Amino acid sequence: MMDRIKEGIFNCSDVQYETGISFESELRVLVVVAHPDDETLWMGGTILMYPDWSWRVVCLCRGKDRDRRSRFFSAMTRLDAEGSMGEMDDGPEQRPLADDHVQETVLFELENTNFDLIVTHSPFGEYTRHLRHEEVGRAILRLWQAGKLTTKELWIFAYTDSNKTHYPRVIEDAHLDISLPEDTWKKKLAIVQEVYGFAADSWEAMTTPRKEAFWRFQSQRAAIAWQKRYNSRIPREPAPPGRDKGERNESACLIRLPSFPGRIGHAGGSSLQGTKGARR
Repeated sequence: MMDRIKEGIFNCSDVQYETGISFESELRVLVVVAHPDDETLWMGGTILMYPDWSWRVVCLCRGKDRDRRSRFFSAMTRLDAEGSMGEMDDGPEQRPLADDHVQETVLFELENTNFDLIVTHSPFGEYTRHLRHEEVGRAILRLWQAGKLTTKELWIFAYTDSNKTHYPRVIEDAHLDISLPEDTWKKKLAIVQEVYGFAADSWEAMTTPRKEAFWRFQSQRAAIAWQKRYNSRIPREPAPPGRDKGERNESACLIRLPSFPGRIGHAGGSSLQGTKGARR
């Protein structure tokens, strides 16, 4: 790890971490994502960089989709991770799901609920927008805060597309970012293209980040403080029903969705190009 820090590959913000995980330890890690390919897009490089960690990936949707299921488990082989899949509703209309249902789906897939590290979606999502990402992020936060999941640290994906002005990229003031070595990024891109089958000009391949970033929390109190700090600072574009845009059920949001100052409204990115694949 120290070598990677010196090379500028691994960076933390000025947040001080006095306890929590050691990157040199062999960790038991749970990754919870909405869809097959989310684990690779948003943190596949990190998984590849730490082969000594014990990785458990839970994908909550598409478990009965034979094609997506086969591709997911092929990705698990390349990532050297254990995986399982649920069958949470993921229809094109993207109807909001009850938070209790999402939580129950998570717990149903787990034999054990205690981990050194848990990683999942942001309650705000990674791009504009997919309702299931937001729902999964909220559910994991609530399970942790209720003591139904225990972990030394919780990491939350830290990406934005600045309301569709560019491909998703890391939020610059995220607590933790990891710049992927070129060979690691190529392995990650190969999973996106060769395993998941996305063309070189697809939204997925064009998005595949060379840097991976996370919000990092060692206590429920810290996560709650983060939610309060970033909540509703910048308005979010409403999402009508659709394949990639679901209606948000505001009344069900016990944890209010965070926004990221100076990021979501940023207009400096390049416009989106490439053909967006049928992601879900």
